[in-house]
Amino acid sequence: MIKSMLIILLSAMLTDNFVLSKFMGICPFLGVSKKLDSSVGMGMAVTFVMICATLCTFPVYTLLLAPMGLSYLRTIAFILIIALFVQLVEIIMKKKMPALYKSLGVFLPLITTNCAVLGVTILNIDSEYTFVESLVNALGAGLGFTIALVLFSGVRSRVENADVPETFKGVPATLIAASIVSVSFMSFAGLVEGLFG
Repeated sequence: MIKSMLIILLSAMLTDNFVLSKFMGICPFLGVSKKLDSSVGMGMAVTFVMICATLCTFPVYTLLLAPMGLSYLRTIAFILIIALFVQLVEIIMKKKMPALYKSLGVFLPLITTNCAVLGVTILNIDSEYTFVESLVNALGAGLGFTIALVLFSGVRSRVENADVPETFKGVPATLIAASIVSVSFMSFAGLVEGLFG
């Protein structure tokens, strides 16, 4: 039981990282990763929304939509649930952490349409995870998202201070750096199964 939970957690964080392996949630990944504090803030916000959304979407699907033959409504239902938690995070951040709220800007409400958050909730159903496994997967995906943002914020600070040709300055250098970080995460393939195999 614990072994399977660790495999799910580490896989979601490293080998199946939503940003660097599945290429979901790229918009906040590129938009917010300029500074470390905004990267950590966005990562924690996304992790919170992923866990809370999973807490609600799993029972809504298994107890309501699937038994009534309304599985085709899951995407709409899941987006509405995700939007509810994003609004909650936005209200809390605006009151308690105004500086972070301002630094995240437009990317905070965009968590609602962040395909990584929706992807986790749908993947939990498609992978036929139990409720607890779904929560562990959501936690791992959120932590993996945070790791990707934090790592890339460090890489971006180095790239912006590097002496690169004029043609590659700005977005091209950022995309090249992102692809190199993504390739580096491929080295984790097989590691998780090897640890617990």
